[in-house]
Amino acid sequence: MVFLKLEIKAELEKVTDLAPSGDDFEYFFKVVCNSCHEEHPKYVTLKRLETRNISNSRGSAHLVWRCGNCKKESSASFVAEPSKPYSAESNGQFSTLLKMECRGLEFTDFAPKGRWTCQGETGTKFSDVDLEDDDWVDYDEKAKVDVRISNIESRWTRA
Repeated sequence: MVFLKLEIKAELEKVTDLAPSGDDFEYFFKVVCNSCHEEHPKYVTLKRLETRNISNSRGSAHLVWRCGNCKKESSASFVAEPSKPYSAESNGQFSTLLKMECRGLEFTDFAPKGRWTCQGETGTKFSDVDLEDDDWVDYDEKAKVDVRISNIESRWTRA
């Protein structure tokens, strides 16, 4: 068993508190088997609100995955603590978004697909932030300024 943390880095302009849109957010991760070291060719998806039963066990996990190469079953679960929003104070630096408990697998990549939320410096809420193109731009009516999120990067490290 290994604990991994997902760290993200982005350039925030006139916004703060970048976060997934809620507990039903669907995360997209690349996964590699710890037994044969084969990387799955596609992204796997998981949500905090969904769990799956682990074969020959009473336990469950957010991801139960069988390696296509060696057929070994592995699992991963979100650590109970909530995701931390990426704040303006972290601007341009890596900051922990979430932690995972992994058994038999490790994550190698993260795709920031789906809907994210953030907040303008004046408190304006942006609830439909799309980071798939690595660049999001909008207009803050209260502050009368353009807002932007760009240069999104991620990395997995041992927790």
